[in-house]
Amino acid sequence: MHNAYFEYDEPVNEPVLSYGPGTPERTALQAAVADLKAQQRDIPMYINGQEVRTGNTREIRPPHETSHLLGHFHQGEVEHVQQAVDAALAAREQWANTTWEHRAGIFMRAAELLATKYRYRMNAATMLGQSKNAFQAEIDSACELIDFLRFNVHYLSEIYRQQPLSPEGIHNRSEYRPLEGFVLAVTPFNFTAIGGNLPTAPAMCGNVVVWKPANTQIYSASVFMEILKEAGLPDGVINLVYVSGPTVGDVCFDHPDFAGVHFTGSTGVFQTMWKTIGINIAKYKTYPRIVGETGGKDFVMVHPTADVDTVVAGIARGAFEYQGQKCSAASRAYLPSNLAAEIKEKLVAEVKTMKMGVVDDFTNFVNAVIDEKSFNNIAKYIDGAKSSKDAEIICGGNYDSSKGWYVEPTIVEAKDPKYVTMCEEIFGPVLTIYTYDADKWEETLDLVDSTSPYALTGAIFATDRYAVEKMTQKLVNAAGNFYINDKPTGAVVGQQPFGGARASGTNDKAGSALNLYRWLSARTIKETYVAPADYRYPFHQAD
Repeated sequence: MHNAYFEYDEPVNEPVLSYGPGTPERTALQAAVADLKAQQRDIPMYINGQEVRTGNTREIRPPHETSHLLGHFHQGEVEHVQQAVDAALAAREQWANTTWEHRAGIFMRAAELLATKYRYRMNAATMLGQSKNAFQAEIDSACELIDFLRFNVHYLSEIYRQQPLSPEGIHNRSEYRPLEGFVLAVTPFNFTAIGGNLPTAPAMCGNVVVWKPANTQIYSASVFMEILKEAGLPDGVINLVYVSGPTVGDVCFDHPDFAGVHFTGSTGVFQTMWKTIGINIAKYKTYPRIVGETGGKDFVMVHPTADVDTVVAGIARGAFEYQGQKCSAASRAYLPSNLAAEIKEKLVAEVKTMKMGVVDDFTNFVNAVIDEKSFNNIAKYIDGAKSSKDAEIICGGNYDSSKGWYVEPTIVEAKDPKYVTMCEEIFGPVLTIYTYDADKWEETLDLVDSTSPYALTGAIFATDRYAVEKMTQKLVNAAGNFYINDKPTGAVVGQQPFGGARASGTNDKAGSALNLYRWLSARTIKETYVAPADYRYPFHQAD
């Protein structure tokens, strides 16, 4: 019998463990890293709840230690995507009709498993597969993913409670149905939490999902799939396939039951998806939901009244944590002429203290970039700056691939505010700074706003409150996540819903109710208790 309303209170954010010397979590994580390194995992796809091995395997090696083999994953083909779609559609009706508290229970259990039994295994997988240090893994693959699961359950329960007005004699109600079809989730390498959230947010709403992670995130994605299965996720609800982007697109975007895409990745890929969906629009049963978060060229704007030490700390963390491989990473900074010399001196000194190396050594602040393609791309920009008359490298500038894909934290000083590294997304540990005339800080805001097509994150530093207000107003469309006297990274679920507009995506704010609305299709029902028995209205009567 189902005759009760179920509430899921707003959770608190999962506490971030310190992993300091002597702590039990440090010992446990080190053991988990050693355990995974001691084995070679054979990683299958998961279609209709079954492990699928093709025999066509690809190696997985740590980006920071390319001589070490972590295991293999089984590469899929077109037929596996079709099987995943078929499995999802076969599971759709029963999953859509599953009562809310039972759907919610699965994801709440997954969050609890991740917070306890699987915490160190998931963090270790993220560290090894994606070259994250212990803290970066903890805030991502543990805390943020746990928060996504718990907060989304809360937000969805709040959405379900929203009902229309009912005047006397009438009862109005709204049902929040899943979309009619299947959802494709395409996830990036840089955040395990995004890899977990993009398929589970639609699934939580009653949708069925085909999940394609980046090849460079398969190692940790497979661990999360193990957690979901243990939590009781029914077969076919989320199907995990390892295929190329064009392969998954050829099947999913040509299918009449394609109902939506949840995407994080490059702007170019997202625009190609959108174009393909538009061309195929007449094939679909419904208009697909297109939700995406793409690139960023995130700014730091420093006002002449800013506190220098705060600026230095914010830039150092914002630009170089996780090797700058965050779509929110500080990538361009505007320094006022009255503070520029002091900021540069202190910033360079700080960056030179950053240790770089393997994730096993917890004293390393910087690890490796994700793969050879990324390494070569970043090196191209660094070499260009070395030879350009419009730029100078004032810190770093070295890179080495002999043991892993290592790129030194690099600071480029641009003489031209439209120099290429001020404008283009690099996705690596490269920060470009430009010094402006301190008396022209208001004019510089136009430069900040117009230099990049992106609008994901941005930060301003100032102690003058009038200046803070002016910059906040002037840069209203320049960033979907805007930070005052803080770095432009580190959005927390429930605190700073994340997403940007312009070329950075659809700004559907992961980690909030706004995102969940995109995976729901409302039906309004009106019930009249005593209906009219005559079509005539009073005004029809003669005088």
